Amino acid sequence: MTDHDGVFEDVRRGMIPAHIYNDEEIFDLEKERLFSRAWVFVGHESEIPHPGDYVVRRVLEDSFILARDEKGEIHAHFNMCLHRGMQVCRAEMGNASHFRCPYHGWSYRNDGRIAGLPFHQDAYGGEAGFRRKGQRLLPAPNLDTYNGLIFLNMDPDAPSLREYLGDFAFYLDYYTKQSPSGIELRGPQRWRVKANWKIGAENFAGDMYHTPQTHTSVVEIGLFREPKAEKRKDGCTYWAGNGGGTTYKLPPGTLEERLRYVGYPDEMIDRMKKSWSAEQLKVIGDDGFMISAASVFPNLSLVHNWPKVADSDDVLPFTSIRQWQPVGKDETEVLSWFAVDAEAPEEFKELSYKAYLMCFGSTGMFEQDDVENWVSLTNTAAGSMARRLLLNSRMGILADDTEVVPALTPEQFAGPGTAHTGYGEYNQRELLNRWADHLSTPVTTAAAIEVGGQGPRNEKKTDDTCQPASETAARSTDGTNNTVVTGA
Repeated sequence: MTDHDGVFEDVRRGMIPAHIYNDEEIFDLEKERLFSRAWVFVGHESEIPHPGDYVVRRVLEDSFILARDEKGEIHAHFNMCLHRGMQVCRAEMGNASHFRCPYHGWSYRNDGRIAGLPFHQDAYGGEAGFRRKGQRLLPAPNLDTYNGLIFLNMDPDAPSLREYLGDFAFYLDYYTKQSPSGIELRGPQRWRVKANWKIGAENFAGDMYHTPQTHTSVVEIGLFREPKAEKRKDGCTYWAGNGGGTTYKLPPGTLEERLRYVGYPDEMIDRMKKSWSAEQLKVIGDDGFMISAASVFPNLSLVHNWPKVADSDDVLPFTSIRQWQPVGKDETEVLSWFAVDAEAPEEFKELSYKAYLMCFGSTGMFEQDDVENWVSLTNTAAGSMARRLLLNSRMGILADDTEVVPALTPEQFAGPGTAHTGYGEYNQRELLNRWADHLSTPVTTAAAIEVGGQGPRNEKKTDDTCQPASETAARSTDGTNNTVVTGA
């Protein structure tokens, strides 16, 4: 039995027990105490733009149907039939007014309400045996959005997403609000790697130290304007609220000149100036920092970069959103989306997508470099010797916890939170401190929800005010008049 309290104490002082990257007990605690109450990214509104559109996404083992109903509202339904528990929808995406379980044919509207139950009178005696009115697919305990990003939380009493993000929302706007229309996504690309999920989240949160070693070849082939990977240390890392990331230091110039330097056309710059606050513009225009990679605790990461594309010396920026979906203690499913301003010119969108695929798609150059390291780390963490080793994650602080380089002042960095130039592991420590806080705090077990009964437990869970979305939808319990997804 692992001394978990000792593990968390070591983590909080920046000495990381190596086995946490491949340990079954630790992974069980993560499922029980972290992913049961953290906000987890599952998609974006642009993936389900029209009534009836849906995608299927997971939070660990729990499958959810993210659907936009006929009124345009977004729902997250637990993908399990109320009858015998079959998956209601097994297609990954599509458009449907109803979902029909392939096991016994129970059907549900895209807002989750039950629509059809074969032989209701014969099998149950009608409403007397199973009260159909008001029953619906089990909704996610908590759903919230920010700039079109959709998050779920398994804790119905969790703080709001905006409260959870805190000051990191300031930085999230750079990736997701470059115009009033927000972003649109392509993807996700999905693949699995034999690596622990925390490694990717830590890497994107603030590891500028690995770039000169891991990604030297990418810089040496001339993919970027910066002549050496060591230039990363001229930027800064920042942590604010529940997330943090890295920046590049831009050459001297005006706001417009600096945005052009990373490849944005003037029409997009004009919209950015109208969409971002004065402080957000100041970080780029006055302080000279451009956001790069970042992570939101626990497992959402973003990356923004500007390689050369189209056989030219011109650079073009791209943004990627990615989720590190835990599969097991030593395996992660990576979901990677390409994100772009919805109002960007079509030529910009296509070239930006090409830049994304080249760098951080499933076969991207950066992706291949990183995964080799992460797999090796995870494999090595599985052995008995890893339980004797504390990894030093104290870069940037001295033995007495004073900082090697003082934090930037508000005059040097206009953004919220704490920012440092040079190499340091401030952000990795912040992320793992939150990890330790969650894993060291027990959770309350959620109460069961009774379906279809007549007792008082069900009374509390039933919404008798539910009415059909339309007369046609009300009639279509057999799918005759509407598209029905059966899970095939």
